[in-house]
Amino acid sequence: MVDADQTFVIVGGGLAGAKAAETLRSEGFTGRVIIIGDERDHPYERPPLSKGYLQGKEERDSVFVHEPAWYASHDIELHLGQTVTTIDRAAKTVRLGDSTTIRYDKLLLATGSEPRRLDIPGTGLAGVHHLRRLAHAERLKNVLASLGRDNGHLVVAGAGWIGLEVAAAAREYGAEVTVVEPEATPLYSVLGPEVGQIFTELHSDHGVRFHFGARLTEITGQDGMVLAALTDDGEEHPAHDVLAAIGAAPRTALAESTGLDLAPREHGGGIAVDASLRTSDPDVYAAGDVAALQHPLFSSRLRVEHWANALNGGPAAARAMLGQDVTYDRVPYFFSDQYDLGLEYSGWAPPGSYDQVVLRGDAGKREFIAFWLRDGQVLAGMNVNVWDVTDEIQQLIRSGARPGTERLSDPTVPLGDLVGQ
Repeated sequence: MVDADQTFVIVGGGLAGAKAAETLRSEGFTGRVIIIGDERDHPYERPPLSKGYLQGKEERDSVFVHEPAWYASHDIELHLGQTVTTIDRAAKTVRLGDSTTIRYDKLLLATGSEPRRLDIPGTGLAGVHHLRRLAHAERLKNVLASLGRDNGHLVVAGAGWIGLEVAAAAREYGAEVTVVEPEATPLYSVLGPEVGQIFTELHSDHGVRFHFGARLTEITGQDGMVLAALTDDGEEHPAHDVLAAIGAAPRTALAESTGLDLAPREHGGGIAVDASLRTSDPDVYAAGDVAALQHPLFSSRLRVEHWANALNGGPAAARAMLGQDVTYDRVPYFFSDQYDLGLEYSGWAPPGSYDQVVLRGDAGKREFIAFWLRDGQVLAGMNVNVWDVTDEIQQLIRSGARPGTERLSDPTVPLGDLVGQ
């Protein structure tokens, strides 16, 4: 067991950091555990920010990982509303924005990611929004309710998961919604055109207007308020508010400044870590959105921004920090809820990695499973309004199964029978 006089510092007050701290205590670590977070709120989960909390279906307190009193009762020190300005790896210290210096024996970087910004005129107007933090969600929730009451217009830049979930919430409030997307379908880079088209139809059925093949070039306004959003094909879309949902970038500045190895941009960036979530410094680890894992299952470096990666990656890093033998090889997983459609996605199939998409079930009724294949091997699967199949889908992926299109698409063949084929 690690000596009780050691100090483990966690930089990042999100889900990954909170679960890492919880795991350190549950595994018997008796030294100091310090969480440093740049938000004043206690660590919270992010999915409700674009789902239940944003829709008004969940209370604010439901988003927090632990009750506030939990941290003191587990002797975990919190430095909230504080930033780490420098890491001195030689001295094994971190320096905070208030000039406090803290020494560490092991350090976990769970700094997360931040929304990419629109680089166009008009982004300083009051009605331009991003969604990443609880404060963003609180503000946006009030905006959507107001737009719904006043028949207002929201323009969403980007048809990724956040853009579509906010579009769905806005429609449920009664707001008018236009989504501007440079690709030909929503979720093009994740799902490809075949499955992406299903989401076009879903949102169109609920009154969302799509403008594909275009990007925002300017947001116009008057007296600080938004009036319209212009696109590069000359169109003008009325808008009272604009959401920039064009992706997220890993927060690597601190790691870069201290000389830790980073992953190439073409692989998603992030802090390069091995299968135990250790960085190029043996006493520094990274987990969550910011970690670019050399994944044992996929034999590739990948960075996963979703909730499950923070939920599971934080504890894995904590165990590795304690000296346990850790191999973090979870199949990437995420979920989404839009209107009456719920889905779970497992696997990793970026653009260009697959050569076939196979559907099992009824896509017209939006009750199906989609599989992405390369040379017949299942790389990823997504169940839409079909439940209790995630374990089988992940087993298919892990086993390297090549079950054949006919059996894979046949709902009468149990998925478990296809594992290892």
